[in-house]
Amino acid sequence: DIVVIAAGVAQKEGEDRIALLKRNLEVFKSIIDPIVKSGFDGIFLVATNPVDIMTKITLELSGFEPSRVIGSGTTLDTARLRSLLGDYFSIDPRNVHAYVIGEHGDSEIVPWSQAYVTTKKIYDIVDSSNGKFKFEDLYQIGKNVTGAAQEIIRAKSATYYGIGMALVRIVRAIFGDEKSALTVSVMLNGQYGIDGVYAGLPAIIGREGVEDIIVLDLKENERTAFIESCNFLKQTAKEIGF
Repeated sequence: DIVVIAAGVAQKEGEDRIALLKRNLEVFKSIIDPIVKSGFDGIFLVATNPVDIMTKITLELSGFEPSRVIGSGTTLDTARLRSLLGDYFSIDPRNVHAYVIGEHGDSEIVPWSQAYVTTKKIYDIVDSSNGKFKFEDLYQIGKNVTGAAQEIIRAKSATYYGIGMALVRIVRAIFGDEKSALTVSVMLNGQYGIDGVYAGLPAIIGREGVEDIIVLDLKENERTAFIESCNFLKQTAKEIGF
């Protein structure tokens, strides 16, 4: 029903995710070809970094439909963001609705215009807080989310616990046919004017895999940053023939 690929060489301290790409490509060739030849017709879920490009590679090597090839994307980043915002605003993170989108890596972005605590925009909460909350703090939280992986790698050499729980969440959504909105890595097909790129976006996940991609009403600067992130992924994949 589902194959989760977490295989790959370990990310070294200070190593850019993209530097992993060529080493992990050979690993994936040795895995995906025999799985497909066995008659497997389920869903591929990819966690190996750089996950957006490795998911695109999985799509190309498998020949599957994009809806059945999913990357863990920014699911973990989004969970970290909501946890930090929950601490900051002293509220249960389950009542924080905010996303990390784009590359799972240095070019990922937090579209703050789409961030809410319960039904209130975070921007409005900060504006009306009389200085209790600050935009500078929000942007620092965003930086902390992006840099979390390297901090964890320095501390304990790998990030397996967090991504393990993110994979459990995605698999539960698939097997339970939850129709949950999760920020997985999905193939863009015209959204934001982009084609042929896997990137993290909120998507509806159910028993058939990706059932819909949610298009966010991004501000112009957020849209530009997201497109730049996708262009970076597209160029990087192109350099190795994908």
